[in-house]
Amino acid sequence: MKRVIVTGDSGGLGHKIVTNLLNHEEYSVIGVSRQETATIMDLRQEYKERYQHIAFDLSRPERIKDLFSNRIKDIGPIYGLVNNAAYAYDDIVTNARIESLERMYNINVFSPILLTKYVIRNMLLYGTKGAIVHISSVSAHTGYKGLSMYASTKGALEAFSIGVAREWGGYGIRSNCVAPGFMETPMSESLTPEQKRRIYKRTSLKEETSADSVAKTVAFLLSENASSITGTVIRVDNGTI
Repeated sequence: MKRVIVTGDSGGLGHKIVTNLLNHEEYSVIGVSRQETATIMDLRQEYKERYQHIAFDLSRPERIKDLFSNRIKDIGPIYGLVNNAAYAYDDIVTNARIESLERMYNINVFSPILLTKYVIRNMLLYGTKGAIVHISSVSAHTGYKGLSMYASTKGALEAFSIGVAREWGGYGIRSNCVAPGFMETPMSESLTPEQKRRIYKRTSLKEETSADSVAKTVAFLLSENASSITGTVIRVDNGTI
């Protein structure tokens, strides 16, 4: 059984990633998110032996060592990590607030880095040739008003992933990113229909990105079918121009 940690499993994309993985009997999932939702309870009921949820606040990266020591270490070998959890602080840079920036970097950058640290240590301990997938964003590749600060966290994650791929590839550990376009998820609920229309108009397919397509790409990168893919970013964004 391949154990995969998925952060942000309570959100729209996180739920898609978890359910897609659990549809393959070779995987079990450890979900990590701040609160237990109805969807998480449903997953626990349906996949009793292959899914468990750990309540943890990823805005407190200094506690991740304790998370691994007390909640994850004794579970056994970890095959994969999906750094999916994210916090979007949307505003123009002239309105930047340090408190919001710190929270966003804690969740989007510092926690993924520290989670990666302890997952790689686990992989080395057990001799696991594993895979790490970071969820980036199309905003790291093309500009959107109000998303410059959020995009900077995703750009940092992509640069980190490339370095990890180089550092640990010799041990059979792969690191990649998936950069989704705009999806119909809770993170995009603040957008008006007109704002969404303008965003989708910038894509080749003229519609929102399918969260299911993103989830399947994540599953592909975790699988042996992607055994020669590392240090890359796959854009799943409907051909954003």
